Amino acid sequence: MRGVSNTRTLSGIDPARQSLMQSANRELGNLIMKRAAEGSLRWAVTMFPTAAHAQEADMSLADFEDFVYGACHADKPDPVGEWKVVSANQQRLVDWLAGKDQVTVKGPNIDMQLSVAGRIFVNSDGKKNMPSGEIFTGPVEESVNGWVKFTYPAIVSGREVSGVELVFENGKVIKATAEKNEPFLLQMLDTDPGARYLGEFAIGTNEGIQQFTKSILYDEKIAGTIHMALGRGYPETGSQNDSAIHWDMICDMRDGGEIHVDGELFYQSGEFMI
Repeated sequence: MRGVSNTRTLSGIDPARQSLMQSANRELGNLIMKRAAEGSLRWAVTMFPTAAHAQEADMSLADFEDFVYGACHADKPDPVGEWKVVSANQQRLVDWLAGKDQVTVKGPNIDMQLSVAGRIFVNSDGKKNMPSGEIFTGPVEESVNGWVKFTYPAIVSGREVSGVELVFENGKVIKATAEKNEPFLLQMLDTDPGARYLGEFAIGTNEGIQQFTKSILYDEKIAGTIHMALGRGYPETGSQNDSAIHWDMICDMRDGGEIHVDGELFYQSGEFMI
């Protein structure tokens, strides 16, 4: 269960110390992901709506509570039935992606190519994250080339890093800039070698989430967006990237963004085309 009274508790901590903390927890994080992938660790995460999170989302607490219930489909007559529909729709997409190779992503803020050959897309349908609503995989580590400017601030450890732009070459971030808190971004990228490679590529599908809240549990599921995580990948996807960090960053695709998979149009302006 998440939910804090102050979302910026760590904002005054030296970035080098935060990077050191991430490194110290690396083996524990690897163990958790390994056991989760094997099925020997049962887990679920959600967030209690607090005044601090409501303030971050620019909402009253009452409005934020309603937003949370809507994102979880808890405001529907049959929430379980709603999630079963989500699961079936996403499974169709996951099945179509099985065995595919080349992914090209283009839009006003992105021009990237990556491979998913031999990788597995996971149907995230409410059994672990709540709310959920995404499909994700781990791209082939050295296959990512191109650039992306993330639409929304990337927030981690009490730090808001906005205007993040990354350039990839053969999988590795070779250039990174940010309009705000750039030194923190660069410190995190230098945590370990794996921090400069992608561990996750994902597409958000939750129609109940249409606005940015500064809480990654919700924001990464915004329908019409994609997100990528620098650092550690999920073993169940086939990812081999190892890092002490897993940092999600979001790019909006609703303004003309496209995803082609093996040359076929898969996704356009936030809508699936298959």
